[in-house]
Amino acid sequence: MKRTTGQDRTKTRNWRPATRAIRGGTWRSEMGETSEALFLTSGFTYDDAATVAARFMGEDDGMTYSRLQNPTVQMLEERIALLEGAEACRTQASGMAAMTAALLCQLSAGDHMVSARAAFGSCRWLGDSLLPRFGVDVTVVDATDLSAWEAAIRPNTKVFFFETPANPTMDVADLAAIAEIAKAHGITTVVDNAFCSPALQRPLEFGIDVVAYSATKLMDGQGRVLAGAVCGSEEFINEKLLPFQRNTGPNLSPFNAWVVLKGLETLDLRAKRQSENALQVGQFIAGRVPKILHPWLDSHPAHALAMKQMDACGPIFSFVLDGGRAQAHALLDALELIDISNNIGDSRSLMCHPASSTHHNMGPEAREAMGIGEGMLRINVGLEDPEDLIADLDQALAKAGL
Repeated sequence: MKRTTGQDRTKTRNWRPATRAIRGGTWRSEMGETSEALFLTSGFTYDDAATVAARFMGEDDGMTYSRLQNPTVQMLEERIALLEGAEACRTQASGMAAMTAALLCQLSAGDHMVSARAAFGSCRWLGDSLLPRFGVDVTVVDATDLSAWEAAIRPNTKVFFFETPANPTMDVADLAAIAEIAKAHGITTVVDNAFCSPALQRPLEFGIDVVAYSATKLMDGQGRVLAGAVCGSEEFINEKLLPFQRNTGPNLSPFNAWVVLKGLETLDLRAKRQSENALQVGQFIAGRVPKILHPWLDSHPAHALAMKQMDACGPIFSFVLDGGRAQAHALLDALELIDISNNIGDSRSLMCHPASSTHHNMGPEAREAMGIGEGMLRINVGLEDPEDLIADLDQALAKAGL
């Protein structure tokens, strides 16, 4: 591959996803390195003053400051854009920085947003607490109810915001149908796709406008760094997101970008293998617990839709115990191999109790409205041998009385 081939869309757009994940976005310095170079620098120098002026005027594509662009970060942004099928991408310091930037860059006082009820706790906080403080009204709806989206629209509605599958209830929203409703009213759709990554689901293909990520999850996939990303059209990224990001500074560090670049090289392999493991583990758990929320099992109410939108089930699902928090905590305490952790997308298997961790700040009434009960547990199935995971769950379920 030549030095700049990885950033040549006339060539990379013909590559298949696995090739894009390895080589997309790569730019080699004059040293000819095989692995992407790590540019640990805050600023850049210039040969003459005219070059500085041209770059700040946008007439020269060179670097000016790492808050605006950095070679390592730029490589990651191009690679994610290729995987997502997006015109452009900008990375952020964390997943929540990405969600916040994707919303605040386009919403103003007097605007209205419609948001899904089932969501990660911090994403709900944005709509429940942060945006109203700045004069943005938010209506919360059941994301699976298409009529609810339509009914919530006002003349000043600017954004639809949701995730699918939802965290941790595994609600599956109809991407194409929601996008169609939004487009008919000139509304921008923003989807949190962290549970799937572009290896398993690409919302832009269903008409969604903006896709936001916690790249901390599957993209890194090994629990090493925090990172976020927002993908969309060049117009949205350059005219709405970039001015916000340039002047508020939620930028990703070059080192973290380099780590995520390395993670993307194995994303396709990890996402598919973890999905296979999650299906096998889910099939075992289904016979032992009162309720399981797994989009690839026939018992899920949106099983057919999930199979239409997603290439595989992903590593994450939830299940519910009748014994409430006491029984859920007893099961967690009995685990010997699987870690108790609130992270997801990791190559290690992790499990948590959402009501007392990721969603504890929402309060019992809000959790109940979302469908997060005291007996719910969420599991991220990793790359371990699924038989070892099943053995661990078998003994833990038994100790919890199941």
